[in-house]
Amino acid sequence: MEEKKDIYVLGIESSCDETSASIVKNGTKEMATVIASQIDIHKDFGGVVPEIASRHHVKNITMVLEECLQKANMTIDEVDAIAITYGPGLIGSLLIGLEAAKTLAFIYNKPLIPVHHIAGHIYANSLVGELKFPLLAVVVSGGHTELIEMKNHYQFNKLGGTLDDAIGECYDKVARVMGLEYPGGPKLDKLAIEGDVTYKLPVPLKDDSYNFSFSGLKSAVINLAHNEEQRGNELRNADLAASFQKVAVESITNKVRKAIIDKEIKNVIVAGGVAANKILRAAMQELTDELNVELSIPPMKYCTDNAAMIAAAGYYAYKDGRRADLALNSKSQDTLK
Repeated sequence: MEEKKDIYVLGIESSCDETSASIVKNGTKEMATVIASQIDIHKDFGGVVPEIASRHHVKNITMVLEECLQKANMTIDEVDAIAITYGPGLIGSLLIGLEAAKTLAFIYNKPLIPVHHIAGHIYANSLVGELKFPLLAVVVSGGHTELIEMKNHYQFNKLGGTLDDAIGECYDKVARVMGLEYPGGPKLDKLAIEGDVTYKLPVPLKDDSYNFSFSGLKSAVINLAHNEEQRGNELRNADLAASFQKVAVESITNKVRKAIIDKEIKNVIVAGGVAANKILRAAMQELTDELNVELSIPPMKYCTDNAAMIAAAGYYAYKDGRRADLALNSKSQDTLK
């Protein structure tokens, strides 16, 4: 019997402010990953500046690719396919990674595999353990908050999503109200552990849908901070962080609970940058334990943007027969399908 050949996929991710390259074997084993972060560069602006991000991707992309190959002790010739984040994201940033991927695919005659950024976050879980279907993917990040049902690999059924702000975006904006340095989400999470739930905030969109809404919660925090200032009261940041987190996390777990029960889900995975949030992780563990459901949350290093998740998703897209030609273009917005 012929031995099954290992498939090595080179993934490239540049959708926002991280330039990353990774080589993953068979969609599950990370051979090497390199990430060039721009957090310190954008800190002074309180958020990512698209033009600056694009310029730094141009500076970093060649170095990151060379370092990744060196770290894996491999050459491009040993790679079977090139997986690239084509969207959604910042269009200028996406284009830098895409042009690098298309150039490599053309010169070395490798298949070009288009990967949706959210598919990447979902498949970060395959670097931890095998995905068990059917499953519910809870996608929580700076740009996305979605519930996606999957009955098999690369079968995405979006049950619902945010109607306005994404959960990560809301975290960063609330952190800014408290005067926390960008990126504020992780700092707010850390601060919340020191506080008590003393401020009353509304739980948004308590309905029978699978959708989310966070703009009202963000506005409630802004109004609360303004009112406290008008009264001459000092804002208790730790208590506000704890109060905000309780409502934000409850908003997510309420909808996840409904989806698990309605769809008879037995496996839940959490994906995206906000999956690193300690209170959300604990709340998801408590919920899935209560409902006797298996839970997978990737380690912290796979929660934020990285190319390992793109290479992992690229492997399953490659097996699914997904290919792109050199006319592939970036998309700032795109539906997962």
